[in-house]
Amino acid sequence: MNTTALLIGLGPLLGWGLYPTIASKIGGKPVNQILGSTLGTLIFAIIFSVSQGISLATGTDLLLGILSGIGWASAQIITFYCFGLIGSSKAMPVTTAFQLLGASLWGVIALGNWPGVSAKVFGGLALILIIVGASLTVWTEEKSDENTSVLKKAVIMLAIGEIGYWGYSAAPQATSLTGQEAFLPQAIGMVLVAVIYSLVLSVKTKEKSAFIEVVSYKHIFSGFFFAFAALTYLISAQPDMNGLATGFILSQTSVVLATLTGIWFLGQKRTKKEMTMTLIGLALIIIAATVTVML
Repeated sequence: MNTTALLIGLGPLLGWGLYPTIASKIGGKPVNQILGSTLGTLIFAIIFSVSQGISLATGTDLLLGILSGIGWASAQIITFYCFGLIGSSKAMPVTTAFQLLGASLWGVIALGNWPGVSAKVFGGLALILIIVGASLTVWTEEKSDENTSVLKKAVIMLAIGEIGYWGYSAAPQATSLTGQEAFLPQAIGMVLVAVIYSLVLSVKTKEKSAFIEVVSYKHIFSGFFFAFAALTYLISAQPDMNGLATGFILSQTSVVLATLTGIWFLGQKRTKKEMTMTLIGLALIIIAATVTVML
């Protein structure tokens, strides 16, 4: 692995690692967060596509690219809501675990990954490690019925959100687009969801529209971080760079930064025992992710 490939491969570590913390720090409601961050992603995608001379896809490729973005934005709305329930430092390891589980199971069932008995055994153990790791990151010393109920609600919602994240990853595989070509259609799909969600919510709740709230546009800045991560991952995963397996492993390191910055900068405190459990859980998730893509 050359230095350039490694630096590009670590782009998601910074982008996806800082994105949840920055979005939480800026504040606002999930509708503000999704509207601003998708606008930021679209701006980034337009600038990149124009600078690289990449034309907008057409036909089925365009539709599937847009559906990919719709999947991500739908899931991210749920994730933003869960940030408010349990904090980004707990939500991110859980949603990462679900994404790893979903990607691994899809690979086995639909793509024929993990051929042979030994691969399936080690793969199954890795999936168990992911579940254990995620459980450790949300472990608390002081348990109450209320806290347990809120955590259970958040976990169920994040599991449902995995459907959207799965669509985000799977839809482009059915196209003839390169990662860079799929970037702009994905961003368009993201903005469509954010706009429709904002309009429907303002009509339903009779509250001030997110379109006229300043905090929505502050989130354009957080969108730049997501877009940077998404683009560098698409480039990193190319065969002439790090390849899909290594690129995927490098991208998953973002959960460590997202969790720790949430704890350090957002006041999502942990006791000494809770912090120890969190670090062990993160380590297990990263180890398991490495095993799943090496089988």
